[in-house]
Amino acid sequence: MGEQPIFTSKAHVFQIDPTTKRNWLPSGKYPLTISYFYDGSRNSYRIISVDGAKVVVNSTVTPNMTFSKTSQKFGQWADSRANTVFGLGFPSEQQLSKFAEKFEEVKEAARMARDRSQEAAESCSTHSQESSHEAPTSPQASSVNGTNDEKGDSPSPIESLLRSNNHRINPVKKWEQELRTLAESNARLGAALHDSAGTAEHWRSRLVHCKEEGERLREKIVELEAQSVDLGKEREQNSRLNQTARLLEAQISEKEQELERLRAEVQVIPGLLEQCEGLQHQLQSAESTNAELESKSKTMKCNMEESHRKHGNLVKELNTFLAILDGKIDELHGFRQGLAKLGMNK
Repeated sequence: MGEQPIFTSKAHVFQIDPTTKRNWLPSGKYPLTISYFYDGSRNSYRIISVDGAKVVVNSTVTPNMTFSKTSQKFGQWADSRANTVFGLGFPSEQQLSKFAEKFEEVKEAARMARDRSQEAAESCSTHSQESSHEAPTSPQASSVNGTNDEKGDSPSPIESLLRSNNHRINPVKKWEQELRTLAESNARLGAALHDSAGTAEHWRSRLVHCKEEGERLREKIVELEAQSVDLGKEREQNSRLNQTARLLEAQISEKEQELERLRAEVQVIPGLLEQCEGLQHQLQSAESTNAELESKSKTMKCNMEESHRKHGNLVKELNTFLAILDGKIDELHGFRQGLAKLGMNK
């Protein structure tokens, strides 16, 4: 079995500056996929992140590693094998917490796997030591038994032979069992090596495929950039055409309104014609009446001139009469004064 992803998230990936050991260097412009992988053949866990064809993070999780949260959305861990420190900036605090919890789970699983491998190694070494110790001590046991038998009752030759055979058979059985165990371990290691070789070949092919895909994507990006330039020009032209279309639509709307107004006026024209005919008749009658009035005005003007002339004559005659009347009044006044003097003289 090859490596299988067991947890995946997205974050901005950073590495510590190897010169200053203080500043963070971003590994990409955009958030990258960061995943935990489990290798069943090796019983190991890795954190892997790939940016196109470039492997950004390839860190094997060990029990000695520690994932630290330095802020609400940022965490880091040190990888002594890669001689660097990786940093991850997550979009939310919840995603950071999930990644940190998974880190602890993977670290605990790595610790248990290490303990099991150590126990297996210790048990193998213990079995090998016991078998190596038991093989040469069998004759000693027989000799001890011989001395004890010499001290006590001497056994029969058949019993001595059976005991010596049993002591020889027991180490042989243990060696056979140890050989079978080693053969099974070798078979498992061979299968794991075969799987790891297949996995490596698979990842090599995947890497080649990713590189080819990256090249195709780069070419596609160049084409899309060229198309985007043409698209920008087309958008500008479409924008100008849309503005022209809107202006034409406004002009058409105005013309349609004017046409409706003209149609309404055309419908009023017959009534206006009838009104014009009536007005023409009225005008003709008014003109005839005006002619009559003009003739009457001339007659009246002549009459007025005659009356003015007569009035002037009357005024002259009246002025003459008034002058005569004034003279008569003066005479009467003088006559009255003379009468008054005569009356006073008497």
